Amino acid sequence: MAAPANTITSLTNVGIREDLQDVIYRVAPEKTPFLSNIGKSNAKQVYHEWQTEDLAAPSGDNARLEGSDAGTLGAGNTPARVGNYAQIFQKSGVVSGTQEATDLSGRASEVARQKLLKGLELRRDMEVAMVRNGASRQQASTDARLVGGASAWMSSNTSNGQGGSNGGFNTGTGIVDAATPGTNRNFAEDQVKSVMLACFNSGGSPTMSVMGGALKQKFSAFSGIADIRVPVAKGSQANIIGAAEVYVSDFGNLTLVPHPYALANECLLIDPEHWAVATLRPIFSQDLSVTGDNQKFEIIGEATLVSRNQKSSGAIRAIQ
Repeated sequence: MAAPANTITSLTNVGIREDLQDVIYRVAPEKTPFLSNIGKSNAKQVYHEWQTEDLAAPSGDNARLEGSDAGTLGAGNTPARVGNYAQIFQKSGVVSGTQEATDLSGRASEVARQKLLKGLELRRDMEVAMVRNGASRQQASTDARLVGGASAWMSSNTSNGQGGSNGGFNTGTGIVDAATPGTNRNFAEDQVKSVMLACFNSGGSPTMSVMGGALKQKFSAFSGIADIRVPVAKGSQANIIGAAEVYVSDFGNLTLVPHPYALANECLLIDPEHWAVATLRPIFSQDLSVTGDNQKFEIIGEATLVSRNQKSSGAIRAIQ
């Protein structure tokens, strides 16, 4: 039935306030699983260096005649000197003076909100740069410095697709070369077992496996997954577990970590103790010079990735 004549309704009345919630909802992946799990250290130069070493292969024929002289002295164990470039990560923004002065919903200051969001974006950029198969680079002309990523560092314990090849630290150039992944193939448990065995033989002990979300789903179906059935109390409803958190290998357990925005075609087997992010300049915000009726700012951080010994970890590339 229609309303009586002259009824004042919200359809025609004026002066009604907006019903706008004082909250801004954001749904975007913000986690940095690689950076959050590895170590932290400091850098003092744009090219950060460290040393690695190895032991000679063990021999069961190490035997000496009774009473004999030492004879030829063994060669010394000389460490290898490796390094990585620090990359400058930067985000910027600008907000008009009018926008900052207005009564806003969900935030007290648009400048502060933009700084927060840009800081989150910068952290994600750092995560991608340090976990990916990306070569390092010295600054030259208009080319900025680049950090060599974890996947690029790994050259000892790997599984590549057909036609693929490893990268790794280049002692001649002092840079980290990117790997050539090769032709994509299906992700299989044998690949994980093969790389875990190579890590074990090299002295490594990966405890974390990082991969894209689709690969994580495939990993969850491998036979080595820990028990996915849980006891249910009498009269209770059963729980269906469709995900795996731990893979039980012959050489230890792997915690499975899905990466929300990197490693779409790679699975990295990581020993977090042998990786670190070395910070030259911690992330900070600075206001830029005023050139008009606005506020400009930038967020900056400068850091590099330290591969304390790439033999500790492994990479499975070109998988889908």
